[in-house]
Amino acid sequence: MRTAPESCASMADVRAGVDSLDRELVALLAERFRFMDAAARIKPERAQVRDEDRKRQVIENAQAHAQALGLDPKLVGELWDWLVEASIAHELAAWDQARTAAE
Repeated sequence: MRTAPESCASMADVRAGVDSLDRELVALLAERFRFMDAAARIKPERAQVRDEDRKRQVIENAQAHAQALGLDPKLVGELWDWLVEASIAHELAAWDQARTAAE
């Protein structure tokens, strides 16, 4: 269990909290990318991997959540733009690999 930020009394507490959160974030990213693997498996056409309307929706949702939590929505939008692009690249590679393996 990590110390709450407002209860941190030392930089060691802060660093331990950040390290703990980083482990959780990496685990969540791994799970998110497994969803991209599922999408690659499900989508019948490679052109369906990039969906600009869905990308915009995902980024807007993240920005709305950021705003509600008092975070800078512009910063979160930039982070999510990168995340979605990385997810698309991953999904494209997974789509190609699944079709190549099936041949």
